[in-house]
Amino acid sequence: MSALGAPENNPTDQLILVDREDRHTGHLSKEECHRGDGVRHRAFSVFLFNARGELLLQQRSAAKPLWPLYWSNSCCSHPRSGETVEAAARRRLHEELALGAELEFLYKFEYQARYLDVGAEHELCWVYAGFGAGTPAANAAEIAAWRYVTPEALSAEISADPQRFTPWLKLEWAQITRRHLAGILGRTASG
Repeated sequence: MSALGAPENNPTDQLILVDREDRHTGHLSKEECHRGDGVRHRAFSVFLFNARGELLLQQRSAAKPLWPLYWSNSCCSHPRSGETVEAAARRRLHEELALGAELEFLYKFEYQARYLDVGAEHELCWVYAGFGAGTPAANAAEIAAWRYVTPEALSAEISADPQRFTPWLKLEWAQITRRHLAGILGRTASG
C-alpha cells in the first residue's frame, strides 16, 4: 500500500487494449503493454491548475521503469476495466496527490514513445484539465517531487531543456498551448 493507503501500481494490472478508434479489443498486463515498442492501450493525462493559473507538475518516482525522475504533467495513468476514463483520472488524482478536482475533457490522441532499451508507451490518451485547491500530498511510490509553474515558465523550460520532460507532456503541452490554454486561463481568471 502507498503512503495514502491506495494500492501501488502493479506490473500485472490489466490495461485496456484499444484500436485506433478507441474501441476495446482486450486486456493485457501493464508490464506486457510496455515491452518492446508497446501495445496500444487506453490512458489519460491530467493538467491541474491552481487559482493563480499555475500548472501542477510532478517529477516521476525513481522507481518508475519508464522515464524515472522526469518531470511530467499533474497526473497520468490508466483506467480499470469497467471504469470511465474521467472516474479513473479523479481516482488517480486522489491516490497520487490527495487532491480532487472538477475535470474537463480536452481531446484524445495516440502516441508512441520508446524509453532507452527498457520499453515504450503506446497510448490512446484522453487529456483533461482541471482546477485544484489545497496542497498536494504526494504518494512517494509515484512521485519524487512536485511544483507549480506558470504556463510561460513551463514553455521556456521545455524549450531550454526538453530532455527533462516526459514525451507525452511535451506533446500534450504543445496542443494545450495552441488550442486550449487561453480558455483554461480565462476560466481561472473568472472563477
